[in-house]
Amino acid sequence: MLTSKQRAALRGMANSMDAIFQVGHAGIGDQLIRQVDETLTVRELIKLRVLETSPVTARQAADRIAAATGADVVQVIGYRFVLYRRNPEEPKILLPKAR
Repeated sequence: MLTSKQRAALRGMANSMDAIFQVGHAGIGDQLIRQVDETLTVRELIKLRVLETSPVTARQAADRIAAATGADVVQVIGYRFVLYRRNPEEPKILLPKAR
């Protein structure tokens, strides 16, 4: 579970990122979940986008994908959302300590 200070730091990092996955009219499938899971292992922080033709909202997509991959939802704004999952073996992002 992320603290508000950690979440704020991650939001700042994600501001300049481009979305690397899209949830389209097919919704959320096994292949998308698998690709997001693999990418979170390598990058820890990713941004995704939900197309207007998608059957799910950005909040729904964020919650479903986060639950399936063990990630935390950092932010949902409009059609975009940010996910974070710490890699315990090789952490890439150093977050402020939780109090």
